[in-house]
Amino acid sequence: MPASLLGFALGAARLSRNFLVARLAAIYVEATRNVPLLLQLLFWYNAVLEALPSPQRSLALPGHVYLNDRGLFLPAPVFAPAAVWVLVAFGFGLFGGLACWFWAKRMDSWRSLAVLPVIAFPLATYFAIGQPLGFDVPVLKGFNFSGGAKLLPEFIALLFSLVLYTAAFIAEIVRAGIEGVPKGQGEAASALGLREAEARKYVIIPQAMRLIVPPLTSQYLNLFKNSSLAVFIGYPDLIQVFAGTVLNQTGAAVPVMATTMAVYLSVSLLTSLLMNLYNRRIAKVQH
Repeated sequence: MPASLLGFALGAARLSRNFLVARLAAIYVEATRNVPLLLQLLFWYNAVLEALPSPQRSLALPGHVYLNDRGLFLPAPVFAPAAVWVLVAFGFGLFGGLACWFWAKRMDSWRSLAVLPVIAFPLATYFAIGQPLGFDVPVLKGFNFSGGAKLLPEFIALLFSLVLYTAAFIAEIVRAGIEGVPKGQGEAASALGLREAEARKYVIIPQAMRLIVPPLTSQYLNLFKNSSLAVFIGYPDLIQVFAGTVLNQTGAAVPVMATTMAVYLSVSLLTSLLMNLYNRRIAKVQH
């Protein structure tokens, strides 16, 4: 999701009429996608995160969040037993929101109101039963922080490198998809009185999605498979657990490696199936 949002933003920025915005986006895309992902991963891990201060000199961020060479420490939610009713209320709110969505499908201007039950039901329940949610705040004890939630430096480096690297490719896919829509479509929208932003939202982007989705599927598959590079910085990902820990304990090389490949294959096929179904739905809507 972060890579998709950043990629779509960069793709739109590359087509901006503002020369500075378009050039900066182009520089980012060309610089990021032409540097190997492994080097970017090692850069974030060795050059950036390892250079952070020790826990005693942590960078204090708003909201009791601390960043140091041991990782990112942030408050962890603590749920009381009564919090289950908030989840029940969220389920009812989601059901009510879907009902409102289908009820108002012929009135696009009312569809946005479908989100109200999803938000209102859980909030009302949350305050009615006494706010059954607290936060465990990290506290410095000795040489490290105790309590709260912790994100390992290896995970942060992997997240940053994968998001920034994949977003550069998604940006080019989005740019090509938008430019693949005939210019006459934008001119026709303008002739109907639509502003540029409205024309892009209601006319150009929906048509461009048919061109964007197929190569975007390939990038999602690459994103999942590229996560295997986490083994180079010692993050316990799927390969590290199966091909490392499990293989060392069992010694069964063939079954362990076959299982690992089967997991990657299954997730990739499922991703491809969902994206293909979405692409078919777009094609049906446009036809």
